[in-house]
Amino acid sequence: MDANQIDQFLALNSENLPEEKINELRELLADADDNKANLLNAISLKGKTMMLIISIFLGSYGVDRFMLGDTTNGVIKLLTCGGCGIWTIIDWFKVGDMTKQYNYKKIMEVLG
Repeated sequence: MDANQIDQFLALNSENLPEEKINELRELLADADDNKANLLNAISLKGKTMMLIISIFLGSYGVDRFMLGDTTNGVIKLLTCGGCGIWTIIDWFKVGDMTKQYNYKKIMEVLG
């Protein structure tokens, strides 16, 4: 990818990626070929605000965990009604970081 494409991709997606991984991601994107660049543009990253809304309204059922690929904890959260609500409240504060990590892993799968 060229520098303009990298800057454009990071400008569009930086709020949904971990801040500490931006420089590492910039280097990996510089080494990526055009096929990987096209694949990156095709994937849709999850927004942390939307995940927070989903966590607030459907977190007791584990929907937020299922959407972030954490099916084991999603099932446990579903069966315990969000850990009697405690786990759900904790996830309200963690869902932003979990979403950023999920998006980073998704990008790394394409680049890897």
